[in-house]
Amino acid sequence: MSAPEHLEESAAALASEAVSPAPSPERGVDILTFGCRLNTYESEVMRGHATGLDDVIIVNTCAVTGEAERQARQAIRRAHRERPGARIVVTGCAAQIDPDRWSALPGVTRVLGNEDKLKAESWTPTALTQGNAVSDIMAARETAGHLVTEFAGRTRAFVEVQQGCDHRCTFCIIPFGRGPSRSAPVGAVVEQVRALVASGYREVVLTGVDITSWGGDLPGTPRLGQLCRRLLALVPELERLRLSSVDPVEIDDDIWRLLESEPRFMPYLHLSLQAGSDMILKRMKRRHLVEDAARVIERARSIRPRIGIGADLIAGFPTEDDALFEETLAFVEQASLPFLHVFPYSARPGTPAARMPAVQVVERKARAARIRALGEAAAQAYYRSLIGQELSVLMETADSGHSEEFAPVRLTKPSEIGGIERVRAVAVDAGGVVAETI
Repeated sequence: MSAPEHLEESAAALASEAVSPAPSPERGVDILTFGCRLNTYESEVMRGHATGLDDVIIVNTCAVTGEAERQARQAIRRAHRERPGARIVVTGCAAQIDPDRWSALPGVTRVLGNEDKLKAESWTPTALTQGNAVSDIMAARETAGHLVTEFAGRTRAFVEVQQGCDHRCTFCIIPFGRGPSRSAPVGAVVEQVRALVASGYREVVLTGVDITSWGGDLPGTPRLGQLCRRLLALVPELERLRLSSVDPVEIDDDIWRLLESEPRFMPYLHLSLQAGSDMILKRMKRRHLVEDAARVIERARSIRPRIGIGADLIAGFPTEDDALFEETLAFVEQASLPFLHVFPYSARPGTPAARMPAVQVVERKARAARIRALGEAAAQAYYRSLIGQELSVLMETADSGHSEEFAPVRLTKPSEIGGIERVRAVAVDAGGVVAETI
């Protein structure tokens, strides 16, 4: 799995380190979401199921890093202090992997597994009194369709097309929180997208744990690009289709053709790279080498010279000495990727990497900072390359949004939230591109 995603508006993408949201002082149902866009989608599924409950706080956890778990625990303690009478339900990957630990926190009345949280029957008043429900996620074989028509406070929508992961990268605990890879059928995805478009969404992001493995368990073993092609054909009113994080070696021919010829398929790739050193990639048990990633980047830019490209990277992986780190640094500088999402390595108990010789935590953070500095320089150079260009921007606030390439854009005059504006880039500031409406 890539590191999600991952907050929606983070330029780096589709999986992100957790933030620590605060509970609302109001009664009713409050959802605190940590981690990836898949969690964002599933929180909206739970919101629909929990309608009508009173004084319930749902905490949807992430297990990608120790920091993500720490912030979720902090949020639970704060929620219990601020609303001591509320029932706190904890779910998500961290809760799936170690339910007893989360059940022991103050105020927690129920822990739900990742399959259980998506069932309507888990959210009845009676069910909330029945204790924990954590099914064996490794026995999961299907991805159920859930019709979501609204994403609170967001102007782009997410659609889950795939769940779980069959790979075993040495650093990653997520397969044990999500189970085996399983795909949503084309018909279910089309129905969901049609409903979202009918609700006013103009951009949809396809998301999952390992979305480029979509179709491997379906009849005929279709590929992700085929799903995208059929979706765009069957929902002609959809204006913008975007992918979340993809594995570089699994980008199929249909995806390349869509990038080349389909204007509704957004010119943005977020690559699950993790390192720029072949030795470290092998120790991570990744399926690509540096040359594979370089070829993908070169091909993408040859097709769409303005394409936005992001990447997930882990700094300070076990056994990474100075020379190996310099290899990653050199690759990042050469590739000049504007949208980096960088994690200091976080040991996950139970994974092979946690037993490897560790890099000191202070050094992991220092290396992450050096990579981020290169990413910030690449981002500024990329933003400058857009000056004078016409951009199409999905407005997320009255004066800001993201272009098709996922460049953050600030308008000099306010516009309609949720609209798509044609603008011209006129300058660059610390946050991205400054543009004027055409």
